[in-house]
Amino acid sequence: MGKPYQRVLLKLSGEALMGELAYGIDPAIVDAIAQEIAGVVQAGIELAIVVGGGNIFRGVKGASAGMDRATADYIGMIATVMNAMTLQDALERADVPTRVQTAISMQELAEPYIRRRAIRHLEKGRVVIFGGGSGNPFFTTDTAAALRAAEINAEVLFKATKVDGVYDSDPATNPNAKRYNSLTYSHVLAKDLKVMDGTAIALCKDNNIPIMVFNLSVRGNINRAVMGEPIGTIVGESCEVS
Repeated sequence: MGKPYQRVLLKLSGEALMGELAYGIDPAIVDAIAQEIAGVVQAGIELAIVVGGGNIFRGVKGASAGMDRATADYIGMIATVMNAMTLQDALERADVPTRVQTAISMQELAEPYIRRRAIRHLEKGRVVIFGGGSGNPFFTTDTAAALRAAEINAEVLFKATKVDGVYDSDPATNPNAKRYNSLTYSHVLAKDLKVMDGTAIALCKDNNIPIMVFNLSVRGNINRAVMGEPIGTIVGESCEVS
């Protein structure tokens, strides 16, 4: 077992919140995630979260259907705030103090994103959920997660997914797909492995922030990840491809 992290950023996709539903939010899934996060906070780990919005609206899909891309992306950003507020409610019902900060001003609903205030919340043991992506169209919430991780000086970026790591091909269609234990940023970019988008990987590479990809659906994996257990796939500068 590795050394526990002190400050981490967790990237949750919108799809992670809908469970087996076709769209929307599964309250049971959100409550289960909240209970796991509560255990992490009780252990003294400072935790920030970036949440996606693909369970409600995906900008790229809207654009492909004929919408203006920037407009579609702004709608997607609003969807992430809906998910952030839902997760905040579940966390506070689990007695976890939480703040939502948005990159798009919504003062009646959440705080504006202010870096120093976010860091102060973390230091006081509050979970900070970043909604609204980066506040700019044409960027994914993966990129927003990498950006926020760098801004708050997170030790690691966790990407919680539906699979147990990064594979050389799609394990859903290729039963012989190989799972990597570790990868370099350069290998991920060169092989176009679908860890995060290229901008997010480059941001993490430039700021030397390792990325851990793990399966969210396995109960207890969030706690295992922040405690430094070698689950999933780790991407970093000094990692070997294995």
